[in-house]
Amino acid sequence: MIFPHDEEFAADVRRELRENILPFWRDRSVDSTYGGFIGEMSNDLRIKPDAAKGLILNSRLLWTFSAAFRYTREAADQSLAHRAYDYLANRFHDPEYGGFFWELDAEGRVLDEKKKIYGQAFAIYALAEYADVFAAPQARELAVEIFRLIETRARDANQGGYFEVFSRDWRPCNDMRLSEKDRNEKKSMNNHLHVLEAYARLLRAWPDELSARQLRGLIGLFRDRILDASQTHFHHFFDEDWTVKSDGYTFGHDIEGSWLLCEAAEALKDKTLLAEVQALTVKIARAALQEGIDTDGGLFYEGRAGRIVNRSKEWWPQAEAVVGFWNAWQITGEPTFRNAAMQCWRFIQEKIVDRKHGEWFWRIDERGVPDDALPKISAWKCPYHNGRCCLEILRRISAS
Repeated sequence: MIFPHDEEFAADVRRELRENILPFWRDRSVDSTYGGFIGEMSNDLRIKPDAAKGLILNSRLLWTFSAAFRYTREAADQSLAHRAYDYLANRFHDPEYGGFFWELDAEGRVLDEKKKIYGQAFAIYALAEYADVFAAPQARELAVEIFRLIETRARDANQGGYFEVFSRDWRPCNDMRLSEKDRNEKKSMNNHLHVLEAYARLLRAWPDELSARQLRGLIGLFRDRILDASQTHFHHFFDEDWTVKSDGYTFGHDIEGSWLLCEAAEALKDKTLLAEVQALTVKIARAALQEGIDTDGGLFYEGRAGRIVNRSKEWWPQAEAVVGFWNAWQITGEPTFRNAAMQCWRFIQEKIVDRKHGEWFWRIDERGVPDDALPKISAWKCPYHNGRCCLEILRRISAS
């Protein structure tokens, strides 16, 4: 599926967005019993009624429906964006100490009151999008409130960057893990990547000298601390002094980070910085293409020291690969990158899209078989990666 013309590619992406992804989430994700959105649904569409509701899923739903409405102008997306905003602002927001709780129970009561900066970043990202799309100053003010909390409570004034996890009243925690599979370290690439993403989006909604300065500092951290010596992969975990505490890399984060760094530099409107970041972007994208792409066009999950150590193909790295390789093609004009984006899209259409139940499978194993045991909706399974992939490709093609 190498489309001879961008318009044909755009038509296929548009069809996926409007006939599969958005209809699934409009129809399947609403919690008509307790309000907001359901916490978990199996791959074959069985709702888990007592599933907890996570900040990440709910923030990403707010971003998705807001960004979707900007594109579709459909009443369903507008209504669900407002629903997501109301639930985030009225249930997840902590009125006493500020910030957003990490997890609620199915009925909307606080289950995990910790303030994880990764989650605060996604709240900023979603609120800034909602504020812009719907001209909602209260949402922008809430995003700015969270930005200021991160800067005053989580920023490391000595070594730079941001610490990971805090108690409800913003005291440091001993357990700094984002999830059970993460290392208990004070700093991580993943946290900083999404703070960078959030600050870039906030800067467009709220041009401010401090947010611009901190965004510029984050780009510097990726260049000087988070990228490895070859400037092709991101290290994952660090101690307080930025000593590296991990030895692997994930191709999805590498290719996602490549285009998010470009987006951040573009938000700063600094041509010199943008040129520097674009050069890094191409190196990262080229390494992902040379090391991480399988013969079927799909992106492997994880590598270490030049070897593939996890050959599975999850839904979100495929979505990020389409955008990341397309972005590298826009920078370089090299057909190899354009072809890689389209070949990955073909892999998505052939292997990742669930033709029976809708939306995308979470993971495909190395034999090409989907893992039916993994949920279709969960605290981490959401329409942010695949919905954003479609919206980004459509935006980039229409602007060309």
